[in-house]
Amino acid sequence: MHKILLSIVLLSSALFSLEWVKDVPTAFAVAQKEHKNVMVFVESQTCRWCKKMKYRTFSDEAVQKRLESFVVVKVMSEDVDATKYLPAIQGAPTTFFMKENKEVLQEVLGYFNAEDFIAYINDAQSITK
Repeated sequence: MHKILLSIVLLSSALFSLEWVKDVPTAFAVAQKEHKNVMVFVESQTCRWCKKMKYRTFSDEAVQKRLESFVVVKVMSEDVDATKYLPAIQGAPTTFFMKENKEVLQEVLGYFNAEDFIAYINDAQSITK
């Protein structure tokens, strides 16, 4: 019975896992090709709220479902080469919702649980319509 439950959990996590793009330029290239918006998650190596956001909020099935219409990318705030493509970062975690042309739709600073983060996703999507 335990093996069955473990298999179901592993399968469901595989079905609902986000496909993070490797870097910001690639994210915008994919977004332009697929006519999608981009969500950039800026984290820091020492940020515990960033880790909570990754493991709690982004692992939530409802959040993952809502982010299917975005190209998603993670960036370390310490990575100068990666952050040069972004507006000024005020702290970590920061999430930018951007159009495919790099226009910022919304900037969200701080940790948010799944329910609250979905509200920000909805706001970002409503701006583009």
